[in-house]
Amino acid sequence: MTTVGRLVRSVRAFSREWSRVSVKAHQEVEFAPSGRLKLGVALGGGFARGLVHIGVLKALEEAQIPIDFVAGTSVGAIIGACYCTGLSAAEIEEIARALRFKHFARWTVSRYGFYSNDRMARFCARVLKVNTFAELKIPLAITATDFHNGEAVVFRRGSLVPAIRASCAYPGMFLPVEIDGRAYIDGMLAYAVPTTPLRQMGAERVIGVHLSAHWDQNRTPRHLFEIIGQCFSIAQAKMSEQWKKDADLVLEPDVRGYSYDCFDRCDELIAMGENSARAILPQLRVLLNIPEPAVNLAPAPLPQPHSLRSPV
Repeated sequence: MTTVGRLVRSVRAFSREWSRVSVKAHQEVEFAPSGRLKLGVALGGGFARGLVHIGVLKALEEAQIPIDFVAGTSVGAIIGACYCTGLSAAEIEEIARALRFKHFARWTVSRYGFYSNDRMARFCARVLKVNTFAELKIPLAITATDFHNGEAVVFRRGSLVPAIRASCAYPGMFLPVEIDGRAYIDGMLAYAVPTTPLRQMGAERVIGVHLSAHWDQNRTPRHLFEIIGQCFSIAQAKMSEQWKKDADLVLEPDVRGYSYDCFDRCDELIAMGENSARAILPQLRVLLNIPEPAVNLAPAPLPQPHSLRSPV
C-alpha cells in the first residue's frame, strides 16, 4: 500500500471514530438529567397590592421557569391557591380584573372587627374548584397566626378555604376565623413573606415577594385601617431578617401610592410584578441551573410571490 493510501485509510478511520464519539457525546448531553434545583415562591400580604403577585407568576411562566412549591400569606394565599390548582397566570389575571373589595367582605358589627370575610368562601368555591390541599397540582403552604397565643401556623393539609380565610383575617378589619376550636388572624403577623415554610417543604431556591404596607408619607392616614397598616409595616421591617435569611432573591416592588382596596388599578399592579420578576430572570436561571432558552435559528420563510391575477 502506498503512503497516500495509508494516509487516506487513517483519515477514514479517524473520521469514523470521531463520528462515533460525537454521536455518543450528543446522546449524553441530550439524555443527561438537567440538574435543575427546586424553586419555591413566597407571596406576601398586601390586599389589592397583592395583584403584583399575578405579574410575578406571569413573568416566570413566560420565561418557562417551573415552580415546585408556593407559600402564601393573606392575599398571597388566595393567588397562590389559584395558581396551585392549575390556573394559569393569565386566567388569574382575568379573574382579578373583575374583583372588588365587596367580593370578600361583608359588613358586620363586632368588637373584633368591622367585616366578616365569609364571602371569600363562595368566591374560592367558584374559582378554585377544589376543596383540599391534597387536590392541588403544586404543593402549597398557607400561613396564619393563632389569635390567642401568637403562634405561627402553617396549613398544608385538610380543607383549603378555611385556611385561606384565616390567613386573610386582617386584625381590626376582619373577624378572626375559627378552625377546629382555634381562632386565627392574618398570617402577616407570623410570616410577612413565608419563605421559611418553603425551605421546610424542600425548596432549594426561594423567591420572596414583599409588598410594604407603608402609606404615603406626604399625607396623613385617611382611616383606621391605614394606621393599622402602618403598624404592620413597622413590625414587618423589624422582623424582615427572619424571612429574608431563607430567600435567595427578594422582590420588593414599589407599591407606595396604592391603597389597600385599589382593585381598579389591577393592570398597573400586574405590570409592576412582571417587570420586577423579569429583572431577576438571568440571576434566577443561574441559581436554578437552568440554561437560557434556545434561540430559534430556523430560516425565515421565503416571501410568497404576489399573485398576477387582477382583483375581482
